[in-house]
Amino acid sequence: VPGPAAAPRWEPQPLSYQELQSERSEVPVSRLLEETALGRPGKEDSGCGQLLWVGEPVVFGRADSIAGKYGVWMKDPEPVPPFTRDNTWRVDTVGTEVRQLFQYEEAEQLARGYPAKVHILPRPLESTGAVIYRGGLFFQPRQSRSVARYDLRAESITAEREIPGAGYHGQYPYSWGGYTDIDLAVDETGLWVIYSTEKARGAIVLSKLDPETLEIRRTWETNIRKRGVANSFLICGTLYTVSSYSAPNATINFAYDTATGTSRALSIPFENRFRYLSMLDYNPAERQLFAWDSFNMVTYPVRLS
Repeated sequence: VPGPAAAPRWEPQPLSYQELQSERSEVPVSRLLEETALGRPGKEDSGCGQLLWVGEPVVFGRADSIAGKYGVWMKDPEPVPPFTRDNTWRVDTVGTEVRQLFQYEEAEQLARGYPAKVHILPRPLESTGAVIYRGGLFFQPRQSRSVARYDLRAESITAEREIPGAGYHGQYPYSWGGYTDIDLAVDETGLWVIYSTEKARGAIVLSKLDPETLEIRRTWETNIRKRGVANSFLICGTLYTVSSYSAPNATINFAYDTATGTSRALSIPFENRFRYLSMLDYNPAERQLFAWDSFNMVTYPVRLS
């Protein structure tokens, strides 16, 4: 009668193999998340989530003069009549007297290069931090620490307010420079301003603004150095930053959640196809990132959890 079979010996795997295994299993998991997010009906439109994935850039138009090496373009996620979500807006920001805001019926018209109308701003605009929201252009007037609201219907400035202690005109820009000290952003929760102060020692400070009066409703101080990142945007109350404005294979490298007041490191691939990212903003209605990459106006699809 044969004796009882020897119990199989447990051999611990070498550490390097275990690490490799965990790295290999990470890719399918994120792909699984993408697939389940895509596979659920109506999932793309329902509420908020964390950023999981940024797709490849899609080029909408190209600036044809040196004034458009960097700039800002956008649609209004919450338009006010007579404007619609199709209206597209653009500012070429190279130069000292940037006052022209181009209005297009839709993005296709922007690609052809003929605006329906040109607004001349009462005050010159500084840099690429402007946004369009609820019928207004929110921008930083040149060489000031203020934010102003230009009403697109009345064609006049209806509100202006200083952001206390905000660095401006090259004190706390993003890594590419360009006087990007004060950056406005819009997400599902409203209007934000991204900046830094001497008190924060160059770390990103976030304030929620009242879109009518520009009053500061609440402020958060992050631990992310503003000069250390290339750009940032907000989705669902979370700030996301980009690692580089010129590296073709950059990443979304940090997230700061205003709900919890905590930040975490990320590594979501992000492509700078034309190697000079000067503006990046999220549009909550389109669920896309709008960007300006060396003369090119591009969008990126995103996926949220």
